[in-house]
Amino acid sequence: MVITRTPFRISFFGGGTDFPAWYSENGGSVISTAINKYCYISCRLLPPFFDCKHRIVYSKQEVANDIDEIIHPSVRETLRFSGITYGVSISHDGDIPAMSGLGSSSAFTVGLLHALYALQGKIVSKKRLALEAIHIEQKMIKENVGCQDQMAASFGGLNRIEFRSQHNIEVQPVVMSGELFQSFQDHFMLFFTGVTRIASQIEADKMSNMMDKGSELRTIRDMVEEACRILEKGENGFVDFGKLLNECWRLKKQLSSKVSNPYIDTIYETAMKNGAIGGKILGAGGGGFILFFVRPEERERLRQSLSFILHVPFRFDTLGSQIIYYAEDIS
Repeated sequence: MVITRTPFRISFFGGGTDFPAWYSENGGSVISTAINKYCYISCRLLPPFFDCKHRIVYSKQEVANDIDEIIHPSVRETLRFSGITYGVSISHDGDIPAMSGLGSSSAFTVGLLHALYALQGKIVSKKRLALEAIHIEQKMIKENVGCQDQMAASFGGLNRIEFRSQHNIEVQPVVMSGELFQSFQDHFMLFFTGVTRIASQIEADKMSNMMDKGSELRTIRDMVEEACRILEKGENGFVDFGKLLNECWRLKKQLSSKVSNPYIDTIYETAMKNGAIGGKILGAGGGGFILFFVRPEERERLRQSLSFILHVPFRFDTLGSQIIYYAEDIS
């Protein structure tokens, strides 16, 4: 049996520029961090005396004798990509709901691919894991997804990710002292709006507007460089980081009318009146998780003002996708 633990992510700047249709012509750049909320995948060989070849447990339970019979798209196509011919049992558990803006679908694909490699006794690099997960999601499942979530899930850490071409994606860690790193984390608060949504549908709407939103996307991409310069100032730049998040949110809403709605706008306005310096809906938008940047001394005030939605404490993850249990099959 193999169990993998793969982190979800929070994207700060550059979202939308990680789509091949954009970065192949214009270049893309993102700053994001993995967080200590995880997707867990357990995988083992399914003994032949069961009356099915494959058993998959997630929010539903499936049994199948052929890969083509599997309904879950990531399980089906990741199994197909892996080339595994024997029966397997796959189970999923996660710390957050699906379809909520923290890159859960990509974390699932990365974690499952990692588990299937381990089941075959193979060790692969983090970059290979991420690039193959991108291929599975974009080319095999044909989802409207970018390339940042797979990199964050695989590598972990606080990173600047540069997108130059389909196979030229570079992950550059954002370096801070330990004390500064802890202080930076203390400026974030994460809340769940209670609304889940299908990200691919919102991203499809953004992609249809992509060429008309070139100015906004170039500004969002350039914010990554500005954010890096701000962080070089250390703690003196933290307030400016929050203000830049606020500006990024304003631009993100211009990419599609589906990014925000009156409920989200009310949450955001309430936060800004109660200590938040900036923030944004995470992922495609439309619901899910919302992030705010706030001085540590204002955290309780902000939490009280948003008591009608769930506050979700978190810290940064630095390890990425990990095999946390491995036991060789001795049958």
